[in-house]
Amino acid sequence: MTGTTYPELAAAQACLRLLHTARAALSDPVSPQTAALLAVPIADADEALRRAGLAGNEASLLNRVYDLAPLPSPARAESVR
Repeated sequence: MTGTTYPELAAAQACLRLLHTARAALSDPVSPQTAALLAVPIADADEALRRAGLAGNEASLLNRVYDLAPLPSPARAESVR
């Protein structure tokens, strides 16, 4: 990782958990319970972003997320196609 602090790492992880939870919740037919399933991961991500100073700073947040799972290099991306 490139200088990512623990709070930034925690925020990136919380956002990835929210993403995975949202994908799972929205893959089924949306029901009134869907919002309830997302309430806790949204609150966790919001709090983690606030603690890390990343709330409202999407560019820095995405850099931290990419630190967790770097994009494939152009050579690897071409070989996957």
